[in-house]
Amino acid sequence: MLSASLHAELEAQARAAFGTAFRIDSVTPVSGGDINTTLKLEGPEGAIFAKLRPAHDAAMFAAEADGLQALTNCDAIRVPAVLGIGEAADQAFLFLEWLDMSPLRDAATARRAGAALAALHQCTGEHYGWAQDNFIGSTPQRNLETDNWSQFFVQRRLQPQFALAASKGFKGDLQRNGERIAERAPGLFVDYRPLVSLLHGDLWSGNLAALADGTPVLFDPACYFGDRDTDVAMSELFGGLPLEFYAAYRANWPLAEGYEQRKALYNLYHVLNHLNLFGGGYLRQAERMAAMLATELGR
Repeated sequence: MLSASLHAELEAQARAAFGTAFRIDSVTPVSGGDINTTLKLEGPEGAIFAKLRPAHDAAMFAAEADGLQALTNCDAIRVPAVLGIGEAADQAFLFLEWLDMSPLRDAATARRAGAALAALHQCTGEHYGWAQDNFIGSTPQRNLETDNWSQFFVQRRLQPQFALAASKGFKGDLQRNGERIAERAPGLFVDYRPLVSLLHGDLWSGNLAALADGTPVLFDPACYFGDRDTDVAMSELFGGLPLEFYAAYRANWPLAEGYEQRKALYNLYHVLNHLNLFGGGYLRQAERMAAMLATELGR
């Protein structure tokens, strides 16, 4: 599982995190991660959730820790505490608080999560974007701040994904429709200027869970300030969340008119990112979404 040198270095780093003579007695793989090695490091003093990547990717963990701290500062929803970050034996690592979590299975827990997300989105900033760049999965996410939301989303979100897709050979109609969308998307925001909300940024069902007492927990963020609709929209991708989650969100903060059309725009970003990360299995979905959106925006 771990080389002797990596085991020893992680143990030393864990001691510093706990402030005790921490000993790693067991190392257990944790499922659910697509881009990192994820482990439960356990000893007599407790457990740590550890993420590992090659050391040259250390910036990804720094960005994740920054996002977790921002969510913590908002104090609207529980997030794992950052216990340590650094490098050991050519591996970057991120130590997080170990939390026993499970998916949102019951209605009451889903309602708590929906209300908590609405509260999170009421934590606001001054500009769209973020103070530094970060990552969506392992894809760089550019966050230069601006007061123009449609410009931000087109130039910092959609166009880089279309360009990356072209570099990977995904061209043709996908790119032609991408150009049309970039030209026409600002029309969606003529009468709609979203609040500058704190966003999780990568809010699919796999990044939201609950403790045994029903407390919702958010993790794996790609934070920035923007339209709250982007989080709600992404949560509907890849299986979605329980209906009670959405009912509670809307009860606490109704969505503005035009959400369904904005949802298509916002979710195209994430489908393109999956195309760029995981390959052609997402090509048909990306092409279909881009074609439908280009047609809708042209009316």
